[in-house]
Amino acid sequence: MVGTTVPQTTTTTLPVYRYTIGPVDEAELAHSWHEGCPVVVEDLRRIDLVHHDFEGGVRSGALVVHERHAEDIALVFGRLFDAGFPIVSVIPIGDLPEGAEDEPGYENTSAFHCRFVEGTRRWSEHAFGAAIDINVHLNPYRRGSYLWPEGSGRYLDRTLGEPGMIVEGDAVVAAFDDIGWGWGGRWGSSKDYQHFSASGR
Repeated sequence: MVGTTVPQTTTTTLPVYRYTIGPVDEAELAHSWHEGCPVVVEDLRRIDLVHHDFEGGVRSGALVVHERHAEDIALVFGRLFDAGFPIVSVIPIGDLPEGAEDEPGYENTSAFHCRFVEGTRRWSEHAFGAAIDINVHLNPYRRGSYLWPEGSGRYLDRTLGEPGMIVEGDAVVAAFDDIGWGWGGRWGSSKDYQHFSASGR
């Protein structure tokens, strides 16, 4: 009797984007919020989500934004997930040690942070829960000779094409364009390649 070979089939389960939106309290916000901030705690929301990392895996992360932007931002990060865009980490500022942003090599992705614009007494758009910085080391901020984060100068060359960098016409810029948020990479006298905001500032 001649046997027959049954073809083996394999099923590959593709990762699926997931998110939840919920309230956040003052204890969770920790040092990222204080009395006198231009937004009250009750108007902020925490988005728990998943994102691709740089090792081919999927990680959990979270963002804090104003409640009016929460659903849009959750869907934007879904588009980045579907595009396979890698993100180093997505950790709320309040979950990090105070001053972590000033450390050389800082590379996190975050949103709400009650702080002033660098070198001014004007509230940052982050203080309103209406701005996000993505993969900051790969997408630095430059104004004149000032560069942030420290040590990110290599990435001022936007032609490198490395994973996690944000450039005109890519999936990241397109997703934020579609919700009406502006990109700091289009600014004139300074460039903030990591930065997206509802006001464009």
